[in-house]
Amino acid sequence: FVEKRVIMGLHSNSIFFFKTCSHYSIQRDLIFCLYHFCCRIFGIVLIIVDVILVIVDLFTSNKSKHTGNAIVGISLGISFFFVVDVLLRVFVEGFRVYFRNKLHILDAVIVVVTQVITMVYAFSDLSGSTHIPRVITVFRILRVVILIRIFRLASQKKRLEKATRRMVSENKRRYQKDGFDLDLTYITDRVIAMSFPSSGKQSLYRNPIEEVVRFFDTKHKEHYKVYNLCSEKGYDPRYFHYRVERIFIDDHNVPVLEDMLKFTANVREWMAADERNVVAIHCKGGKGRTGTMVCTWLIDNDQFENAKESLDYFGERRTDTSVSSKFQGVETPSQSRYVGYYEVMKNEFKRQLPPQKKLKIKNIRIHSVHGVGRNNGSDLKIEIIVAKRLVFQCVCATQENCKLFFDAGNNSAVISLENGPEVIGDVKVRFESSGGLPKGYDDCPFYFWFNTFFVVNNRLHLSRDELDNPHKPKTWKIYSEKFAVEVNFDEPNAS
Repeated sequence: FVEKRVIMGLHSNSIFFFKTCSHYSIQRDLIFCLYHFCCRIFGIVLIIVDVILVIVDLFTSNKSKHTGNAIVGISLGISFFFVVDVLLRVFVEGFRVYFRNKLHILDAVIVVVTQVITMVYAFSDLSGSTHIPRVITVFRILRVVILIRIFRLASQKKRLEKATRRMVSENKRRYQKDGFDLDLTYITDRVIAMSFPSSGKQSLYRNPIEEVVRFFDTKHKEHYKVYNLCSEKGYDPRYFHYRVERIFIDDHNVPVLEDMLKFTANVREWMAADERNVVAIHCKGGKGRTGTMVCTWLIDNDQFENAKESLDYFGERRTDTSVSSKFQGVETPSQSRYVGYYEVMKNEFKRQLPPQKKLKIKNIRIHSVHGVGRNNGSDLKIEIIVAKRLVFQCVCATQENCKLFFDAGNNSAVISLENGPEVIGDVKVRFESSGGLPKGYDDCPFYFWFNTFFVVNNRLHLSRDELDNPHKPKTWKIYSEKFAVEVNFDEPNAS
């Protein structure tokens, strides 16, 4: 009953909210083009050429008609370039965000007025008037104001960084107050989720660590602690005055139960020390691993009674629905499952590890295998990992360490393990394919985590929505609704 309660109902939120917005990919492509160094240099060159042409046109009285037409034509092309440039920047940054800056408004007005004046000057026949050409000439002097774009383009680096960070963070709720613009969300008054505090090139699209430090030293001076959940990278703890804790979790994977308990105990101690203390929790993007640990703490702190409520709440707080409805909460099923495990540890085992339970993996059945790889499981390779160590692997194509049986009547493949491993505690099962299955998280088609204590009646059945990678709607053309993985166990030393 425990396994069923933990697994059921945790992933409906991620499936419901999982949407892909095509304009995001277009925006990402455009932003790197618009704000690329070469594009900025090209813009500066055009500005200089445009100003030179204006000066030549104004102060050269005896130029030929052909020369005059050429100057006007080039000026018209340049002004059109900057109109398109502004329109694309508005598209990339968003209308309200772009025109929130007064300098952007001035910039757009100059560009539009310049375009209108240039078109009037180019296409109007003013030869019969003595006053209108002079008026137009005076207005065209306004084009010299476009020199301001030189200074604007010289400061494009900051705009590039801000816009790129907004694109990378997509519709995660950002902190945009008091001169800050960070991928950082207050989940509660004392719990903050954020993306990785970066330096060097990565600070172009992640939170710059100097800005993160400035934020915390301004808002929560001497009363914050940072939890880095990334196993892949860290930073000098001096930035945050040595108030940094590390929990080593691989990207798109889970913390082991022991680390979850250590984490909540550490947070509990820090929070109890001073009511002004806050915690800042991050992984790389501030979503999966971060959400897993934040939800664990929310359960530990009695803010929510069960895993689903805490997961729903985190997703609601982290997602900025004014930008997009794309879900920015915990999506990876194993991560949600482990939040459910913590619920049980907290409520039934008084924040202690559950009893150790050793099991021997007997076989693995893949349900609804038609359309997956070679349709019979022969393309699969299985890896079983315990305590970050590969304890077993088998290759179905050569039947290395296993026997493969295709059950055509039930549309399933049964992989019987030879000398299957005895496993205990937190276990990762990873599937690779030689049959062209697309790879997702963890650089493989599908995988999952479980803890042996939560296995009931020596059987673990995970549906498509409970498997990491097949849970994504974009994979459902391959993995049917009935696709599932079933792991069957023996008691150790059983015959």
